[in-house]
Amino acid sequence: MNRNVRKVIASLTALVMAGSVILSCGCSKKQQLVIYNWGEYIAEDTIAKFEAKYPQYDVVYRTFETNETMYPNLANGYDVIIPSEYMVCRLIEEDWVQPLEWSKLSNVEKYMDPMFREVTYTDDATISGEVLDYAVPYMYCTVGLVYDANKVELPEGTTDPAVIWDILFDTESGFSIGMYDSMRESIGTALNYLGYSINSMDEGELSQALELLISQKSALHPAYGVDNLKDKMAAGELDASIAWSGDHIVMLDRVEELGNDDIDLRFVLPEGSNWSVDMMCVPTNCKNYDGAMEFINFMYDPEIALENCEYVGYSTPNTAAKDMLDPEVSGNKYYYPDAEVFNSLEVYYTSDSLEEKYTEIWNTVKASA
Repeated sequence: MNRNVRKVIASLTALVMAGSVILSCGCSKKQQLVIYNWGEYIAEDTIAKFEAKYPQYDVVYRTFETNETMYPNLANGYDVIIPSEYMVCRLIEEDWVQPLEWSKLSNVEKYMDPMFREVTYTDDATISGEVLDYAVPYMYCTVGLVYDANKVELPEGTTDPAVIWDILFDTESGFSIGMYDSMRESIGTALNYLGYSINSMDEGELSQALELLISQKSALHPAYGVDNLKDKMAAGELDASIAWSGDHIVMLDRVEELGNDDIDLRFVLPEGSNWSVDMMCVPTNCKNYDGAMEFINFMYDPEIALENCEYVGYSTPNTAAKDMLDPEVSGNKYYYPDAEVFNSLEVYYTSDSLEEKYTEIWNTVKASA
């Protein structure tokens, strides 16, 4: 065999070996990790930081506006979803989520506020006791009224829902108002205003809530939405709106960014209103369970949790992140309620009959003139 032929063979062998190295190294196709979260509910660079730390994953990030719009899409296949606690309870009952491997969640074990082990998540004691087997808290909040104090007057220190929510339901007020396009928040607010439980299944009480929401829509023409309400309040387009406590913080930031010195947005929490916790969990049809565990644990890194808390505005269940917050935020009882305030609030419960009835009511409201 002459020298030239040997060179050709050696070159071909080198190419084959190089190809084998390329195939065997970490240059192969990345694993896809699909996250399904609320809109505007994660810091802008969190996904990039996760992918930098875990380069084997390629994150696909999708968003929803309410638990009810998320639910029908679960069959599409996600690896991590972040619904609220009442929806988590429903998903556990319906076998839509699978148990978490806590041995892979060292950050969660170390930094999750112990109070979440004591929460009653639903009136079904068995399901309530299983919630943390399937989900861990991401953020939590309360539901109250945000209003421009230069346009709306409320008695100092009031927690009376009949006084606070009257801003949204007094058909003679002429206020420009916002309502969440979410059946649980809107129906719950109406029930709270009337003095009833936000989980009521009493036909008479629900009928009153329906009539109240229909008359509100007819007389006041509220702006319905979720994320858009933050911009409308910050721009002065609305006088008052239902709001999650975290949205109030975001609104204050946007008012400052816009330089709207004539807007004074305040937040007040009615007794008997809702507090809720959004939770990270893994659907049963998840395709990347290990990646899901890595992501959930990453989100509990104190620095990452702090960045997300400060960006989103909602309350963090991460004790180390909370300790790093501005004391004016962490000490605010509307954002971080003490035991007395917590005891005055309700979480949303769920059941097939409740979901069916509340959906019927909300569809009737939205279809009304």
